[in-house]
Amino acid sequence: MPNYMKKKTKNYLHFFLFLYNIIRPIWDLRKTIQAIKHYPKFFNDLLHYKMMFSAEKIKLIDICPVLEDRTKTTPFDQHYFYQDIWTARKIIDNKTEHHIDVGSRIDLVGFLSTLTNITSVDIRPLEVKLKNFKSIKGDILSLPFSDDSVSSLSCLHVVEHVGLGRYGDALNPLGTKKACQELARVLAKGGNLYFSLPVGKPRLCFNAHRIHAPKQIIKYFNGLKLVEFSGIDDEGNFNENIKPEDLENQYYACGLFWFKKL
Repeated sequence: MPNYMKKKTKNYLHFFLFLYNIIRPIWDLRKTIQAIKHYPKFFNDLLHYKMMFSAEKIKLIDICPVLEDRTKTTPFDQHYFYQDIWTARKIIDNKTEHHIDVGSRIDLVGFLSTLTNITSVDIRPLEVKLKNFKSIKGDILSLPFSDDSVSSLSCLHVVEHVGLGRYGDALNPLGTKKACQELARVLAKGGNLYFSLPVGKPRLCFNAHRIHAPKQIIKYFNGLKLVEFSGIDDEGNFNENIKPEDLENQYYACGLFWFKKL
């Protein structure tokens, strides 16, 4: 195929991917196709169940198809699953008495409250009552802590969103960099920072997230010591104690950074 035809084909492909991403929030074609494939099995199961001895009466209004759970293995998000385990293990190993998290998953901070005292900081505070748990409203670009005051800190899969408006925050092209600088500011001398975000070939997927090169993140935290780098690659494999460059050519990997302020 001539080069001009390859370029034209690539442009068409990019245009259709753009259209798909634009309409996906209101109509996901992939999920529609998958659902259509599952409906015959659903209705077959429904009819067989109704004919079974002692089967409950099923009202028409109570029929509620759930079509995507018939899988051979349990599906899970590799980034969040492994990063949460990785972070919890660090907090336990370091015998942390009080840990502060900025914006990470509520499942994680809730679980961590069973292990130690947790303060959760988010622009959308979690309004729950739990033992050993405190939730406060705060902006990651202006954290409510003084310099060098937080001895144990985490921020997982958060800063890649900062400045894109996705969560109601102000638009800021330097959002990720400034968030990293603010985390470094509040971290205490000798303190631990557990940090993650998507890594690989740098790009911006507006307004979802940014992908950064691992070495760029290390530069953002200039002045902190990188104690450990681990990560989840594009195949979903969890790799501990690897080199940052091992994930630099990935499409959408997850880098796990353990920093310490000396």
